Amino acid sequence: MSLPRLRAGDKLVLATHNAGKLTEFRELFEPFGLQIVSAGELGLPEPEETGTSFAENARLKAHAAARATGQLALSDDSGLCVDALNGDPGVYTADWAGVPRDFGHAMQRVQDALQAAGATTPQQRSASFNATMCLAHPDGRDVLYVGKVEGQLIWPPRGSIGHGYDPMFMPDGHTITFGEMPAETKHSWAPGQQGLSHRARAFNQFFEAQIEK
Repeated sequence: MSLPRLRAGDKLVLATHNAGKLTEFRELFEPFGLQIVSAGELGLPEPEETGTSFAENARLKAHAAARATGQLALSDDSGLCVDALNGDPGVYTADWAGVPRDFGHAMQRVQDALQAAGATTPQQRSASFNATMCLAHPDGRDVLYVGKVEGQLIWPPRGSIGHGYDPMFMPDGHTITFGEMPAETKHSWAPGQQGLSHRARAFNQFFEAQIEK
């Protein structure tokens, strides 16, 4: 299914109330001259994420914003999937941080669960960050873009850059965590390049399909 390609000056609603995600998206979109506004900035209600997969939740958020604004809306549902925990926290990644969100608590919860599972070696602490982006049209059409990055979980967490679980996630092939990486390294995306982070990889697919070159 195709949706209109975006070009400089076009308006796009980012279906998020998460300041960390909004910052990362704005960094990715900065070169293309789009008018970016978030659901949070528009005061839109935050839809209940009742899906059991990243795709379901991404669709819920994107379609809610598209219907409310009459504009194209882009959402992202992402999370940390830990192999030794049978894929948890997965779609409940943010929920593990409680309300209000405390990702220091969330990282400790993951660490405690890994310890309880006997996952102490690097090989036993494999995990992936996953991102599913949904571009939704007010008429109900949508397209999905999926990105994934593999790595391992370290303890104690390192670094204060990024957000969420970044300080305990070290991507494969690197010796520093996402929490220690500047944005240009974490994303390392440019036209024609896949990028490093899960969000950058999903964005690359979106760029190739939806942004006017």
